[in-house]
Amino acid sequence: MFIGHFGIGFITKRPMPQISLGTLFLAVQFLDLLWPVLLLLNIEQAAIKPGTGHAQPIEFTHYPISHSLAMVLVWAMLFGFVYWLFKKM
Repeated sequence: MFIGHFGIGFITKRPMPQISLGTLFLAVQFLDLLWPVLLLLNIEQAAIKPGTGHAQPIEFTHYPISHSLAMVLVWAMLFGFVYWLFKKM
């Protein structure tokens, strides 16, 4: 799962060399870093289902804020805007 995220960061580095690789990695991992915080705040839900035969026995039950298509676009624009603000300073 994560290798695909980092692959996008590596691919994006070539057409945009002015952006650091660390920033690109943070951008592609941002939602996966936000998700545990939303779980701890009880905004999103997941359940542990052992014995399913999977290496990761987590059932993702409700996560509309971090991973819904509409919110992913909103988070991406917000991340880009904050990056733009920091680079503008």
